[in-house]
Amino acid sequence: MASLLLRSLGRTISSSSNERLVLKNAYAIVNLRPSASSPNTIATRQTSSNNGIQKRIKVANPVVELDGDEMTRIIWAWIKEMLIEPYVDVECKYYDLGLKNRDDTDDQVTIESAHAIQRYNVGIKCATITPDEERVKDGPGGTVFREPIICKTIPNLVPGWKEPIIIGRHAFGDQYRCQDMVIKGPGRVTLKYQPSDGAPPTEVEVYNFTSTGGVALAMYNTDESITGFAHSCFQYALMKNYPLYMSTKNTILKRYDGRFKDIFEEIYQRVYKQKFEQNKIWYEHRLIDDMVAQALKSSGGFVWGCKNYDGDVQSDIVAQGYGSLGLMSSVLVCPDGKTIEAEAAHGTVTRHYREHQKGKSTSTNPIASIFAWTRGLEHRGKLDKNDELQRWCHLLEEACIETVDSQKMTKDLVACIHGLKNVKEGMYLNTKDFINEIKVTLNKKLNYVK
Repeated sequence: MASLLLRSLGRTISSSSNERLVLKNAYAIVNLRPSASSPNTIATRQTSSNNGIQKRIKVANPVVELDGDEMTRIIWAWIKEMLIEPYVDVECKYYDLGLKNRDDTDDQVTIESAHAIQRYNVGIKCATITPDEERVKDGPGGTVFREPIICKTIPNLVPGWKEPIIIGRHAFGDQYRCQDMVIKGPGRVTLKYQPSDGAPPTEVEVYNFTSTGGVALAMYNTDESITGFAHSCFQYALMKNYPLYMSTKNTILKRYDGRFKDIFEEIYQRVYKQKFEQNKIWYEHRLIDDMVAQALKSSGGFVWGCKNYDGDVQSDIVAQGYGSLGLMSSVLVCPDGKTIEAEAAHGTVTRHYREHQKGKSTSTNPIASIFAWTRGLEHRGKLDKNDELQRWCHLLEEACIETVDSQKMTKDLVACIHGLKNVKEGMYLNTKDFINEIKVTLNKKLNYVK
């Protein structure tokens, strides 16, 4: 089993939106022990001096930093230099997950980063390029929670949404691990289960094609993965102090989706019901169509547990409904409730990187990458009982939002307000100037004098 996991983790996955989630995040949940002498582990980075501006917050335990590709890699370095290192004294176990280094190490660096996250419980990841589909390898998934970053200045496409709707996507199985085929002509398609213990097989007819053929597929999930998904959802809802809704179509997929419903209900009653009631929140199962309608009518303020495909679709709908795909945080939460990996919910911004390579200034939104740092460091603070670090993370997030609400923002956010065709030079800041404005706002909140 361990060797299978190692092989599966040795490749970051395909260009499909779900598969990017599954393996680029999978390393954060693998229970493997690191090799102490691995040649692919990149040297530890200690944050640098702050030039005497203020006393930095001391962090007792390391975090795992995972570098990425293209424009997000450039912005990542600026964020560290301008917003992290001057304020926080934290040891970063650094791994370069840029595509070149993944190729150069035959993806061993990805495996080593998995070991490190398992050991230190906190991964903070820059966006990475996804290789071609030929390099796809299957791998275990986790539960990816995507949460909108709400700025008053950015208009919602769904105006009633006042609080976040957090999508918890089960990034494993279902359509994304199915086997499908084209049926060329008449014939029977069956689904067969052959027990490993030699017991008689179970076989059911799916369809008897009698004329022109068609298409067929078979998909699966596992009790182990569904159980982990359930625990992650319940724990995240408790952490956010929001009610949890889980959506399926169990009226149609009575056994398949019914299994999700039954496992969630059993775990809720056995483990979490009392904790939810103590926090005056609740858990409910809803049909997916009913849940979509309720979400649109609601004011937000809940966690929505989604099966794989539903989460793929609904996370993008929710992100756009709050105004911008660039204002979404993403956190992978493991069933142990202790190990997480935080990153931006967007890609590497290739178009801006091409402009940067030409020496041109770009206006690339860094907020989701900043929130990857704050969500990771906040979790480190919770594990270490470091209240000062948690408070600082909250203040930096507030500084990002307040800077935007003061009309200082990047081009994409100006376009959300005025429409892209109406955006003119001078209405927005370039990336580095915007990060500096966030820094100015943060210093004011911290009462630092220049």
